[in-house]
Amino acid sequence: MQRIDELNRQWMQERYSKSLEENAVPREAPERRPSQRPSILKDMQSLLLKVVSIVLIFVLLFTFLYGIIPYKEPGMAPAIKDGDLVIFYRYTRAGYLPQDVIALEYNGQKQTRRVVATAGDTVDISADGLVINGALQQETGIYQKTERYQDGVSFPLVVPEGQVFVLGDSRMVATDSRMYGCVKIDDTLGKVMAVISRRNL
Repeated sequence: MQRIDELNRQWMQERYSKSLEENAVPREAPERRPSQRPSILKDMQSLLLKVVSIVLIFVLLFTFLYGIIPYKEPGMAPAIKDGDLVIFYRYTRAGYLPQDVIALEYNGQKQTRRVVATAGDTVDISADGLVINGALQQETGIYQKTERYQDGVSFPLVVPEGQVFVLGDSRMVATDSRMYGCVKIDDTLGKVMAVISRRNL
């Protein structure tokens, strides 16, 4: 009899424990906070990629499309002063017009000069100043008289096809076509698009 009571008690306990387990509310697993390290690394990689892309675009633009000259001579004063940064566009060489400022290289030094005559124009420098196709030029922004150089080219001259005649704005000191003659368009670097004054840097 005692054995039966023990078995009944055991059976009741097992049933009670099973009932508790079935009715128990499942405990939610604690929320796992996402690790911050992968997110920071991802942001850093994205930022680095953007910086590299910007630098690459800048290098490509100023290697193939544009050029920069740190200006170091007085031949274009007052329009361009010693120390200014000159930005030029490389692909306008076929369409130079009078009054365009262009970049070129002479004796290994990059310089900028103003186009005053193109192919077919007759250039002369008289006692009155610069004469193009028989007309005395009234040039805005030029404050010095245009004179010939003693050891320069002979005038009058006709600008050959595919060339331009250039002068510096500072007519008393500029080394320009009065010294080295007309410039082949294919030898020029491009048209000046902007000048960044050193005073604004």
